[in-house]
Amino acid sequence: MSRPLKITLSIAGVLVAIPFIAIIILLTFDWNRAKPWLNAKVSEAIDRPFAIAGNLAVHWERPAASIPPAQRTWRDHIPWPHLVADDVHVGNPAGLPQQDMASVHQFSFSLDPFALLGHRIHIPVLRFDGPRVDLLRTDATHYNWVFKHEEKESKWKLDLERLVLAQGVVHVQDAVTKADVTANVNTLANDPTYGIAFTLDGKYNGAPVDGGGKLGKVLSLTDQDTPFPVQADVRSGPNRIALEGTVTRPAKLAAIDLRLKLAAASMARLYAFTGVLLPETPAFSTEGHLTGSLGDDSRWVYDDFKGKVGESDIAGRLEFQTGKPRNKLTGNVKSRQLRFADLGPVVGADSNASKKARGVAAVQPAGKALPVEKFNTDKWKTLDADVRYAADRIVKDKNLLNKLSTHLIMKNGVLTLDPLNFGLAGGTVNSTIKLDGSAGGTAPIKATADVTARQIKVKQLFPQVEKIQQATAGDIYGQAKLTATGDSVGAMMANANGEVKGLVSQGVVSKLLLEEAGLNVGNVIITKLFGDKPVQLNCLAADLGVKDGVAHTRTFVLDTEEAIVDINGSVNMANEQMDLRIKPETKGLRLFTLRTPFFVRGTFKKPDLSLDKKVLALKGGAAAVLATVAAPVAALIPLINTGPGQDSPCNALLAQAHAKPQAPPPGKSAKR
Repeated sequence: MSRPLKITLSIAGVLVAIPFIAIIILLTFDWNRAKPWLNAKVSEAIDRPFAIAGNLAVHWERPAASIPPAQRTWRDHIPWPHLVADDVHVGNPAGLPQQDMASVHQFSFSLDPFALLGHRIHIPVLRFDGPRVDLLRTDATHYNWVFKHEEKESKWKLDLERLVLAQGVVHVQDAVTKADVTANVNTLANDPTYGIAFTLDGKYNGAPVDGGGKLGKVLSLTDQDTPFPVQADVRSGPNRIALEGTVTRPAKLAAIDLRLKLAAASMARLYAFTGVLLPETPAFSTEGHLTGSLGDDSRWVYDDFKGKVGESDIAGRLEFQTGKPRNKLTGNVKSRQLRFADLGPVVGADSNASKKARGVAAVQPAGKALPVEKFNTDKWKTLDADVRYAADRIVKDKNLLNKLSTHLIMKNGVLTLDPLNFGLAGGTVNSTIKLDGSAGGTAPIKATADVTARQIKVKQLFPQVEKIQQATAGDIYGQAKLTATGDSVGAMMANANGEVKGLVSQGVVSKLLLEEAGLNVGNVIITKLFGDKPVQLNCLAADLGVKDGVAHTRTFVLDTEEAIVDINGSVNMANEQMDLRIKPETKGLRLFTLRTPFFVRGTFKKPDLSLDKKVLALKGGAAAVLATVAAPVAALIPLINTGPGQDSPCNALLAQAHAKPQAPPPGKSAKR
């Protein structure tokens, strides 16, 4: 054999041997020697410490087995390294405590060798056995569940397609929501929909948390069209969130489609869970369809929901949109039946026991009638709102109220109810309420109220009083315009300014009537004046001026078939004290019990009556009473024009008040 041929055969033999030698080396290579390099590259890619502390082994697998034949290329026939690593740890990114974010007893994955040429770590499937994940948030801007910070670009890119979990532990520690919750994760077998089950235990916002749920078998991180099934039911005291549906691209919450159930001691308690500002309410529960996505301008829709608030039903649609300058809540909510008492928590007008049940301090003093619970305006600027609410029927003792409707607008800390209307006993009450809490902090709310009552039927207002049903009863008309400042209803009334006017044309007045209305003060007065019998009412005319929380009577006259009663004095809403002088004048000689005036003093809850001992008998009769009110009654003429009309007893009363009193003929005294 010639020398050139020998050289040629030698070179050919070496070239043939090299692949076989390489395969032998790869198959027998101790891959633990590659751990320092691999740890460094992965750490750089995910921007946090990464270490394989246990054994690292590599097996070779062809990816073509999972690829349809028509889609295979020559690369798919080249074996890929399949890594199996024991005792793996992932640390926290910079700026957070340097401890494990995650650890796993063993994980395995196949690595695309061709992707490494382009500085891409492509892992089709990553499988975990016994993982532990510790999610940490120390404040609103520092948390560990992102792969890398946007401001630091790495030349290596992690491309993870699917994540498969066996069993393990997920621990969430969040300083923002005061959460310390642990989830124990286990693999499910023979479940057609779910592959993972979990249970929860710990605390959220200082309250105990428990519950559980299920997750899909495989979590797709790149397939944007593969919904991931989720199911959960979590409770924290009286609060509950239950959901079932799908999440697309869970890493970014790109699309959420869930059946969502909510329950809490008050809607306001959901703020810690949802970040949505809602009013104080009694205990409630709802169920509806939630869709949405997470992002800089995310949009969430809670549609076709139904539920109960206290003993009232609610239904409707709400939409929550994040954005600048503030997040916004819009929607329409309806009730077939609204229990009037369920509105009490909105303004703090419920009992201390009710306050405690909905999670606020029991602050209402035993002797105070006006609510003292403060409005929390600190969060008013976090949300704008445009919500309409309507109720077909309102229940308060008797079926007197109906058709409540309001348009709630919250903008930059200013809450407006315009209009706030409802039907009352065949008539209407129309109002506009504005609460300006834009100053925030401890600054008081600036409030305005404009309320008008029209054609409230006396017969319908007191259907249980038989004499009213037999009589020709008239209507009630009223108007109030007030401004105030304060951080509660009681504080606002204590600083109120404005005026209140009212007319009641015809009807029947009695102790029983006022007992049914719940008017304790009026009940006491009527009992003193007339005993416990129904008395025909011709007209009641009232004109009150309000200044610095004190209502002064400019005109307050009651005209019945038997007497004219003049009321003057003041009502102090700051200390809830009354100081009224009731002066009755008979129209004949038959009511001798009306000859002596008396005082109504004491508090709203405990009025006290006493005789005016300085006046033992009144002179001049009803004409003298009308003479004293002739000037101020002119302010009530607009209510006559828009209310009962020129032919009403109230118009006659006001006309009589303007007429000059006639002196009796010589030698005769006026009737007493």
